[in-house]
Amino acid sequence: MSPTWMGKCSHCSAWDTIVEKVEIHSEPNCASAVFATTVDEFGGSIEAIELLDIEAPNVGRLQTGIGELDRVLGGGLVVGGVVLVGGDPGIGKSTLMMQSAIGTVKANEEGTTVLYATSEESAYQCKMRGERVVEGFDNASLKGVYLLADTDLERITAQVLKIRPKLLIIDSIQMVYRRDLNSTPGSVSQIKRCCLELVYLARKLQMAVMIVGHVTKEGQLAGPRVLEHLVDVVLNFEGDRHYALRGLRGAKNRFGTTLEIGLFEMGERGLIEVEDAAAYLDPEAPPRAGAIVCPALHGSRCLLIEVQALVASGTVGQARRRSNGLDGARLPMLIAVLEQHAQLEMNDKDIYTSTVGGLKLIEPAVDLAVCTAMMSGAMNIVLPSNMCAIGEVGLGGEIRSVPQIEQRIAQARRRGYKSLLVPITQEKMGGSGCIGMASIGALGAFLQKNANRAQSKMQLSDGEKKRFTECY
Repeated sequence: MSPTWMGKCSHCSAWDTIVEKVEIHSEPNCASAVFATTVDEFGGSIEAIELLDIEAPNVGRLQTGIGELDRVLGGGLVVGGVVLVGGDPGIGKSTLMMQSAIGTVKANEEGTTVLYATSEESAYQCKMRGERVVEGFDNASLKGVYLLADTDLERITAQVLKIRPKLLIIDSIQMVYRRDLNSTPGSVSQIKRCCLELVYLARKLQMAVMIVGHVTKEGQLAGPRVLEHLVDVVLNFEGDRHYALRGLRGAKNRFGTTLEIGLFEMGERGLIEVEDAAAYLDPEAPPRAGAIVCPALHGSRCLLIEVQALVASGTVGQARRRSNGLDGARLPMLIAVLEQHAQLEMNDKDIYTSTVGGLKLIEPAVDLAVCTAMMSGAMNIVLPSNMCAIGEVGLGGEIRSVPQIEQRIAQARRRGYKSLLVPITQEKMGGSGCIGMASIGALGAFLQKNANRAQSKMQLSDGEKKRFTECY
């Protein structure tokens, strides 16, 4: 036997006598061979079908009992669909999975079961989390939720076939492995193979599958990129564990939109749903420089988020620009627009921008609010507490129109904001109280003109002054 070709045999010293022999090893039994026997089982076909002749099946959904999660999913978990959830360590992924397991059993018909397969914690640790997230814990609250602390996919599959749950939760995919693969758990081959078999399992048994995935230090889902292509829905659990708000966004959704966002707050009994981020605005806070509210759209909802900016003295050539909750790549562009079109010298200034609560805003409609906050902080102009700003800023300094302006203005007025800085092209659409801004230069002139008048009208009571001293 020789692993390579040889001209002369090392045993008999004859030339050109080595013959190639190919050994074909039969594939061991695996879930993909069991459940992917035919193409028809997964909604495919072996022949081309005219588009008009294809009948769309009735896709059922499972309610998770968590309104914010169902909103992001597009109405609930799709039967036979696979959802991948990623997020930073400690953000609350396992807590969200446990609450989803308990909520699915409660929100659906009697007899609904859930299998929670954990590969990172013991069964007792998961039970402690289940007791914590269930308010007023009793034995009946966790009925129907089965727990399996194992990392072997074959044993997980065996329990799925035995229990036949409506929902399977894998926490996490990086720790699950198959024994017939000569690679460590978390490797590219293991993750691809295990995820593919879970997709086949979901299609065959018509159950929903939720998979937790790790993330890299850059915030991307760990593992091969094909992992996101195999699943039906990709959700990102965002936010800082040191902040109150956590956002759940959809990066991919074959059964709904990716524009929705779910808001949560971590409490003593797990994640608490937040219906409106405006609850984190302090209506009694006195007006101050460098802070303004912006109505931001996330899918079908409008959220009022306070944008803050701090402009401090720095060093020329070493000025710092930091952004928390805003688009860090867009911030230098907005600073350049202010320097060019508002004649603000900011090359020697350290600039920090942030959103209250840690919620991330990425749409261009927040540009005007960010610029207003930076100009207010740089010129030390106190903005009225009942003012908000909406608009996109172009490279020429112009204020561009934004979509769904009526919904944004209605939400701002509902919360008591009377003065609204809007693009001049949409001033008439907003009605009374809207102040049209044509450019960044016009915004600077407006702030300068109203600075003294706003400060002279600001009368604080003794209690408000004490509150201002303590809190701000």
